[in-house]
Amino acid sequence: MFTDRTFLITGGGSGIGRATALALGAAGARVVVAGRTPEKLNKTVALLGEQAVESLAVPTDVRDPAAVDALVAAAVTRFGAVHGLVNNAAGNFVTPGIDLSPNGWKAVVDIVLNGSFYCTRAVARQLREQGTGGSILSVIATYAWHGHPGTVHSAAAKAGVLAMTRTLAVELAPLGIRLNCIAPGPTETEGAGAALWADDAARAQVLSTVPAGRFADPAEVADASLFLLGDRASYLTGACLTLDGGQWLGKQVYGR
Repeated sequence: MFTDRTFLITGGGSGIGRATALALGAAGARVVVAGRTPEKLNKTVALLGEQAVESLAVPTDVRDPAAVDALVAAAVTRFGAVHGLVNNAAGNFVTPGIDLSPNGWKAVVDIVLNGSFYCTRAVARQLREQGTGGSILSVIATYAWHGHPGTVHSAAAKAGVLAMTRTLAVELAPLGIRLNCIAPGPTETEGAGAALWADDAARAQVLSTVPAGRFADPAEVADASLFLLGDRASYLTGACLTLDGGQWLGKQVYGR
């Protein structure tokens, strides 16, 4: 399905990023994982190696445009070309907006919005140079359009990523470059758990908002991501696939 194609995945050292890397590798792709923690990236590469997948770990701070350019250059040097990108790097924590510090706001917006743009721009330029076309997927959340108390920084940043995706989908379509988003709901990952539900009571409260009655598994988010990245979605661009067990549709105002 993805044989002889190379994909970059930011935030590839854990959670959804790692699951997507493993799924792409199993489907025949070469995988380049980026993130700020080399040990986590190396673990992903080791897991890919167990599947005999060609892979590369490139420690990268997506907030730094020069580092992002170096990431793409490293991928091209190793594998000759790139064919797609998954913008998965993120930062989040829960706090009332009125108490959010300027540094807290900037940290999340820099990673989620600015980082996604820097990576998208760098990969799009490489795809234009190659003349191959390609696919770019950004991982967001449903509160990008409905908002959510306590996450104004992340909601605003992910809303920006959604707008970026739709805008660039039009601009880059003539180059054969598709851009889409996926919006997972609560997902069983170490990072999300630490940031969004700090204890069992908070976890139960979050779970009570999901009509499907369970959290997402990173592997099923990865499976949906592969559809959006692959040729079966070749006429799909500027879209956002929601994968949240009905959570945002089931937002409750009245009644039990």
